Amino acid sequence: MSTNRPSLPPEIARRRTFAIISHPDAGKTTLTEKFLLYGGAIQMAGQVRAKGEARRTRSDFMQMEKDRGISVSASAMSFDYASKAQTFRFNLVDTPGHSDFSEDTYRTLTAVDAAVMVIDGAKGVESQTRKLFEVCRLRDLPILTFCNKMDREARDTFEIIDEIQENLAIDVTPASWPIGMGRDFLGCYDMLNNRLELMDRADRNRVAESIRLEGLDDPKLADHIPAPLLDKLREEVEMARELLPALDPQSVLEGHMTPIWFGSAINSFGVKELMNGIGTYGPEPQIQKATPRAIAPEEPKVTGFVFKVQANMDPKHRDRVAFVRLASGHFQRGMKLTHVRTKKPMAITNPVLFLAADRELAEEAWAGDIIGIPNHGQLRIGDTLTEGEMLKVTGIPSFAPELLQGVRAGDPMKAKHLEKALMQFAEEGAAKVFKPMIGSGFIVGVVGALQFEVLGSRIELEYGLPVRFDASQFTSARWVHGSKDAVEKFAQANKQHIGYDNDGDVVYLTRLQWDIDRVGRDYPDITLSATKEMMV
Repeated sequence: MSTNRPSLPPEIARRRTFAIISHPDAGKTTLTEKFLLYGGAIQMAGQVRAKGEARRTRSDFMQMEKDRGISVSASAMSFDYASKAQTFRFNLVDTPGHSDFSEDTYRTLTAVDAAVMVIDGAKGVESQTRKLFEVCRLRDLPILTFCNKMDREARDTFEIIDEIQENLAIDVTPASWPIGMGRDFLGCYDMLNNRLELMDRADRNRVAESIRLEGLDDPKLADHIPAPLLDKLREEVEMARELLPALDPQSVLEGHMTPIWFGSAINSFGVKELMNGIGTYGPEPQIQKATPRAIAPEEPKVTGFVFKVQANMDPKHRDRVAFVRLASGHFQRGMKLTHVRTKKPMAITNPVLFLAADRELAEEAWAGDIIGIPNHGQLRIGDTLTEGEMLKVTGIPSFAPELLQGVRAGDPMKAKHLEKALMQFAEEGAAKVFKPMIGSGFIVGVVGALQFEVLGSRIELEYGLPVRFDASQFTSARWVHGSKDAVEKFAQANKQHIGYDNDGDVVYLTRLQWDIDRVGRDYPDITLSATKEMMV
């Protein structure tokens, strides 16, 4: 991130595009709800609209997510947030927290400029957080941290900070400091603005009072905080200021330091401070890596890339929506953009903006925004759209699946329908679908076992096709690279191991690591790879 870049047009500069990452159950969906509440996108947050169906949260729209209470598909939401300084446009991309969906999350992180990491005050840094964090590291994404659930028994504040520094090898600087915890949790001392933020337990959707202070010696403090807690607060903050680094905005933007806010999302506490922090310290839309050149957000011509495809968001219409991150320019509805992979023009007549599950037509959008483009299968993950220049955004990976199963339709007469359904899910990136060279049927590959369940339930719900998964003799798959002749020769010699993915690329299906090693030995002109760049 160089500092001598031109300043961005105000519309682009006010955009903050970020994802929320966390371990399942750290409170990510609740935090998303509260963001929407403060952005004015919903009047009441999900937890409150009590009974039954009404309690479902706004950002989970697939039936299975509602049944299980987990988020399995990343959805994007745009809303305005007015801080004291200015009104920001937040583009929030919700990522699945469940580890079985890490590939979707990985791709989502290619479309954002920063990540908000949510950790549970009692559990600290958990395994899934660590994995997602590593992905952010690979891309040097700036990270802001929110330590949630302080209204329950939590760990010692210094211990939490130490754990983040050690586990994730990043400097941590406290933006706020909690006062008490669990039942005694009163609120936080805002270290950046010298304010006392008190929590109102009675009304979870109301922001309680905020008191301006002249530092920690202000006599007003004693009116609100019992003496033992006040002594502890003064002592801890003094230690924190001596032991922990001060906030360095540049270091945050470079991804070397993370500011941490403490709070309780379910009580709407600490959320506003975090949102102000995203506005103040979060990055503006950044340069996107592409070939043959990088794309800067201030360029007048529009470019964007597809990082996710979601089929059947509206089961009545069998539609698919391609989620497109705009990398540059000012997009207007009705524009003709070139679809770089096919070199064909596409008129974008009905792009949508998402407010959780609600969509509205997007009349315009700017670099940093995420729009949905309904289409019938033309757009795939990794596609680039431009105003004519043949640019390809790079770095959107596809991973080899770790679990393989055969799949067949319950009714053999419906095999064709099954093929169509599977292709749709393959293009959406929900699973890998391989057609073996020998024999009929398909092999479905996923990263985690829960995906088979999701896939089965979606094929049944969206296509009315009950399906059966059965054990496959293969355990993993590798893409085959080499000259056309070499690949052809290799495929003919190993027919029983060869399949084709939905792009028609040759895939080597393996049973054992030994198979992979053997290919390396016997076919020096062939390479097998566990990832393929999502570009055609």
